[in-house]
Amino acid sequence: MADLQRSWQILKKHQVAVLNLRISATLDALSRILIGSACVRHATAIHQPSALLKEVNRIMHLYEPSTPEMVVDLLRTYTARWWDSSTEFPLIGTPYTLRDQLAREKELSRYLDQLYERMRRPQNFDPSSPENQERLLALTAGVIKTSLGLSDRHIQAILDYGFREAILEFFHMARRFDASLSDEDIYQAIRNSTSMHLMQILLGIPVQVTPSVFAFSMLYPYTDNYLDDASIALEEKQAFNQRFRLRLAGQELPPANQHEAIIFDLIGMIESQYPRADYPRVFDSLLAIHSAQSRSLKLVGKFVSPYQVDVLGTCLEKGGSSALADGYLVAGDLTPQQRDFVFFYGAFTQLMDDLEDVHSDLEDGIMTVFSVTARRWPLDGITNRVFHFGSYLFEAMKGFDAPGLEPLKEMFSIVYYPILIDSANVGSAFYTRPYLKQLQAYYPLRFSYLRKQRSRFQRKRQSLKLLLESLAMQAIANPGVS
Repeated sequence: MADLQRSWQILKKHQVAVLNLRISATLDALSRILIGSACVRHATAIHQPSALLKEVNRIMHLYEPSTPEMVVDLLRTYTARWWDSSTEFPLIGTPYTLRDQLAREKELSRYLDQLYERMRRPQNFDPSSPENQERLLALTAGVIKTSLGLSDRHIQAILDYGFREAILEFFHMARRFDASLSDEDIYQAIRNSTSMHLMQILLGIPVQVTPSVFAFSMLYPYTDNYLDDASIALEEKQAFNQRFRLRLAGQELPPANQHEAIIFDLIGMIESQYPRADYPRVFDSLLAIHSAQSRSLKLVGKFVSPYQVDVLGTCLEKGGSSALADGYLVAGDLTPQQRDFVFFYGAFTQLMDDLEDVHSDLEDGIMTVFSVTARRWPLDGITNRVFHFGSYLFEAMKGFDAPGLEPLKEMFSIVYYPILIDSANVGSAFYTRPYLKQLQAYYPLRFSYLRKQRSRFQRKRQSLKLLLESLAMQAIANPGVS
């Protein structure tokens, strides 16, 4: 141990890059053996650690860079990758013909008509009927396959991973936790929990709603929306933010109000799964996302010069730190390779969200690289950069080899361009017509058809909510029926 300490001191003093790589690789290999494989063999091992595993966690935390230092390094890496990404139109593949698009639209309309017919009177829909459940699942699968190009194999993989059961369980847990939550709040939390379930699959951990998955996902409707609300005074947000950070850091504070009491209870759920002394990175990562979220307050309320505030860096840090917390909360600890991928994944998905939200961000005075650009220029070039920037995902995922992961990798590669193209289509007013025409050629459906179906969906939204809630309640009441 003394030799290792002296070696680390030499490394820090002289910044010997080669030694740094060797130490990192050694720690990576060690943690893979003792952490990664344990997660695959025993889903509960990471939550009830052995003495050896606790000691490995402690040593890794002691001799690796701190979490803030890691975030700075990762942010520097992916900011450079952003600027190195091209603004030229990407090589997407073979375009769809008009005949292809019309045929898919006809098939999709058939699925949607049948789905909406069942939504029309959800009170008459018996969710306990296996026949009804299978029919609804078949219709939903048909919509996904037709609009995104997935196959039966991929739909079956989604079911086998356990997403459906996890989402239904989360919905019920959220209703029990706080009956006053709106459907929108719960769906926002489920969106984050789904991202954490993807992390579980990547890391070889069974999909499940653990205390930390539930608590961290539920923090979003209670904190993220609050901090993004332009109607709340900055001073009020700062006071709440300071107390929130103290609680994340481990201080026992009496809640100032009911809102804080709920948030503190959620943090307690995480502490019940991951004792602070054994899993310091878990709570360091929570402080990292808190810091990033606090810095993002500078982007809310009014537009200023992009030279006055680091819009790109703030957005990448916010998304990357959030995903980093996801990773630590599902696994307890991460290898260097896993940290690198997870941070990039979060940074990229933050850009995707910002691209889709460009219109509302402009209205709400929220600065992103897209809302700032859209005020003066078309989004053609910067969207091309997102395409190229995100393509690194496919290369990075090659390093993950958990059992049953191949279908997920295939799905990523298939839906990558359609999802990004659709995000751009949502903000079509901010693009040139030639660019939109070029994008549409690589989407399975015409943009005019998409707009028509979106309008139709909005009119059916309440019926869909009632149907989903009915299914969720029935699935919990009768867990043996699937």
